[in-house]
Order: sequence, then structure tokens, then C-alpha cells
Amino acid sequence: MMSRQGSLSIERMCKLAGVSRATFYRSLREQQPVEEEMEVRSAIQQMVLEHRRRYGYRRITVELRRRGMAVNHKRVLRMMREDNLLAVQPRAFVVTTDSDHGLEVYLNLAGRMQLTGIDQLWVADITYIRLKAEFVYLAVILDGFSRRVVGWSLDRTLTARLAIATLDQAIAERHPFPGLVHHSDRGVQYACAEYVGVLKKHGMIPSMSRPANPYDNASCESFIKTLKREEIYARRYDNLEHLRANIAEFIAEYYNRQRLHSALGYQSPEEFEKQSGACSATPDFSSATMNFFENDGNEKGISELMVGEGDSIAVPFPEPHPRLEDPGKAQ
Repeated sequence: MMSRQGSLSIERMCKLAGVSRATFYRSLREQQPVEEEMEVRSAIQQMVLEHRRRYGYRRITVELRRRGMAVNHKRVLRMMREDNLLAVQPRAFVVTTDSDHGLEVYLNLAGRMQLTGIDQLWVADITYIRLKAEFVYLAVILDGFSRRVVGWSLDRTLTARLAIATLDQAIAERHPFPGLVHHSDRGVQYACAEYVGVLKKHGMIPSMSRPANPYDNASCESFIKTLKREEIYARRYDNLEHLRANIAEFIAEYYNRQRLHSALGYQSPEEFEKQSGACSATPDFSSATMNFFENDGNEKGISELMVGEGDSIAVPFPEPHPRLEDPGKAQ
């Protein structure tokens, strides 16, 4: 490790000298390549410890660059492999959806939406977690725009109360305006009258995935895989309360605030919301659009509807839109 002037950090020394950290590390690499190699390796080890081996080499590379170090992903991968610091690998994912029911299902609106801000689309899902002596279930809701977890609940039961508790938490956290689209799979927990009743009460529009098609719910599936790989499989839990405390810390303090998300340009969900100016008091539903394909003879066209405009389908539980009832009657 290179010598320090007293107890000053590199960041502090760069500020005092009036140079950027990138300039410092570039000069160090040219003049003292061994010292620079040790600095990079030390920073990688520190990040791995900070993120509890949740980060792979790509996110570590982005973090290093944000700190001014000129590195590429191949070099970082080599160092992490040499030091046995690669992220914990994922295990098999199990689907728990029960869609074999006679309840009403709803049109998939999520795949047609072009989001421009927060609280226009929420995405929900449920998964199981195995403890030493039992299975427990986790329900989550993400904001479709920022990928931020806005609600979650953990319980020993897979009944509708688990999903409803998650929805209630999300509503209390975000206070969404009427017109928000709520997307889920076709599981009985989301299709039951109790859950749909909560959606109606708050002016939300239900949307559901096509059967056996997890890609319609990809952002929530991705979060669950991340949670299991980076938190669940990396620890052992004494009981349900121990698990609940760790999930609460992972979501609130790490995933939402710190973890860099590749789909957000390697920003955390909280940082992305601030950078995009998405935290305004009132969501701009008028700027979000939905695309529908319609057939008129042998010609195909795309109809673009403004969410929340007039009698469009995004008005809370509206009458069916003419294009959805009978494409042939569309003007």
C-alpha cells in the first residue's frame, strides 16, 4: 500500500492538491505501476466486503470508474478471480404461481406502456424462501420505471393476505394517484375479489401476464433472483424474524439506495429517481403512452393512447375501449 501523508485519504489529498482522482490514478499507474496495482486490488477487496460479495466484476468496474480509477472489466475480472472474490452464483429458480382458477383475469397493459416517470406502473410477484425447518413466502411490488421496491411482505402463508399486506405497504409508502397500472401474474392471490377490491378503492388498473410467460414480469423476477443470489443464499437464518430483519436491511439500505442497476445505467433506484426528476408530487400520466395493434383488412397499424386522457383504458376501471372490444370498429 502506498504511503499516506499522515491520515489523509486519497480523496482528501486530491482536493488539497487541486487534481481529480482520475488524474492521480493515471499518474500513479504511469510512474508506479506496482503501487497502482495494489491500490486497485485494495479498492476491489474493500468493495467486495462492503457489498458482501453481491457485486460481480461488471458492477465493481463501474464503482472503480466512479471513484476515478481507469480500469476495464477484463482487468477487474482477472483480479477478482485471482483473489477468489467473484460474486455468489445463483441457484435454480422455482415458480410458485397458481393460475388454475375461475377468477377473472385482466388484459396485459404493462407490455404496451412506455413509462416516463414513477408510479405509472407497479409490478408485483411472490416467491418462496426455504428456512431450516419451513418454507416462507415473500411478496414484493416494484415501481416499473425506477425498479425501486415500494412494498414487500413476508409470511408463512401463501394466501391473499400476503399480497394485500404488500399492496397496503406500497400505497402507504408512495400515495399513488388514480390511474396507476398494477401488473402481476394470474395467480389467485392477485385475481381474488379482496385484492382487486383494494385496487378499485385506490383507482388502480389491474394488468396480468399471459399464461406461462415470465417475461411479462421480468423486472420483478429479476429483483427476486438478485435478492436470492446476493442475500438469501449468502446467509443462514435462525428463524422467520431473523430473515425478515435481513430482508428489510437489504431492500431499504442496500438495494434501493446503493446497488447499481444495469438497466438504470448503473445507478441505484433511489439515485435514478432523483437524477430523472421523478420524485415530483404528481406523476405525469399524460406523458405515458400505450400502443395497440389493430387490423383493418390486410393493413396493420399502431394506435397510441395517452394514459389517463379522456376515456382511455387508463382511467380507473373504465368502460372497455372500442379498440379492445372490436378492432374492426375502431375509427
